[in-house]
Amino acid sequence: MARNNWARRAVVTFGSLALIGSLAACGGGGAGSGDAAGGDSKAPEDIQVGVAMPTETSERWIADGEAVKSQLEEAGYEVFMQFANDDIPTQQQQIDQMITKGADILVVASIDGTALSSQLQAAADQDIPIISYDRLINGTENVDFYVTFDNYKVGVQQATSLLTGLGLVDDKGEKTGKKGPLNIELFAGSIDDNNAHFFWKGAMDTLKPFMDDGTLVVKSKQTKIEQAATLRWSQEEAQSRMEDLITAHYAGGKTKIDGVLSPFDGISRGIQTALTNAGYGKSIKDGLPIITGQDAEIASVKLIQDGVQYSTIFKDTRKLASQAVTAVKSYAEGNEPEANDTESYDNGKKVVPSFLLDSDIVTADNISSLLVDSGYYTAAEVKAGQTK
Repeated sequence: MARNNWARRAVVTFGSLALIGSLAACGGGGAGSGDAAGGDSKAPEDIQVGVAMPTETSERWIADGEAVKSQLEEAGYEVFMQFANDDIPTQQQQIDQMITKGADILVVASIDGTALSSQLQAAADQDIPIISYDRLINGTENVDFYVTFDNYKVGVQQATSLLTGLGLVDDKGEKTGKKGPLNIELFAGSIDDNNAHFFWKGAMDTLKPFMDDGTLVVKSKQTKIEQAATLRWSQEEAQSRMEDLITAHYAGGKTKIDGVLSPFDGISRGIQTALTNAGYGKSIKDGLPIITGQDAEIASVKLIQDGVQYSTIFKDTRKLASQAVTAVKSYAEGNEPEANDTESYDNGKKVVPSFLLDSDIVTADNISSLLVDSGYYTAAEVKAGQTK
């Protein structure tokens, strides 16, 4: 039985209200039964939200899934959430299943931002709003809204923390006058993840002046994202690539690596393992290079506290989940979500209205103020390097 149109896309007449009533009895109605100008809307408990998350292999995505699900359920919505274990066909099937089961709204954190066109077309055909969660879905007009962090700024923050750790800029971002050359290597995220490109651009724009004047040197000359990419953000792949870089460009101990730009904590841990195995020491004090990260995973937060990893970027998943829930509520009420960016995120088919959140650089000096005092982790969890 065909689903009724969303109220925000059609004016409801008396006849269509009767039709909505009959569809609701069949369990096939959309979330809104009146237009945005003042028609009635369903109660949250009558709305099913499908939540598609990419993987449970990353602590970050587990936290995101839990935050989105719990906040939606607290608001009264029925939630159908699935993780795809970083397998594209699995995520495609899961979204197909959500549509078949009668999802009224979809929240999608994609594995590959270009691989969901047919699923999103099926959703659009049934007037199901699509909220792209943190990772922009590309190559389709069937994305209604995007909630994320300012990903270019995240890249700037990663590069800035690398420069700070190397002593090239102070905590205000001002150049210290320290001279190079200092050797660095560059890692990027998964090439099929749109965010990876924003992180990379923000970081490279920040590092470029120091590379251009010779203060920073990439001995491998691997300075393109295609060369630095880490498929699926894999810790194991990052370790293997770091081992290859050490063997090819730093063997014999004549030159050493001073810093590594890493876009994600899992990648950072793989890099650390390779460097420690190669004799760089077990901490920064022992000779381990300055290594950045992202997502404030608890294992890496402990490493930062212990002086092993230098920094990470904290993206508070509770705030991102809250923004996704706000967008869901807007659609459920027959309204459009409020965007604070309508220019930056072009997915190749349209500029997707977006809501961007801020992130923070975490170092050993502010773990307590940013992560513990905010209730994101407890002091005991940081000390143990694992959550309860």
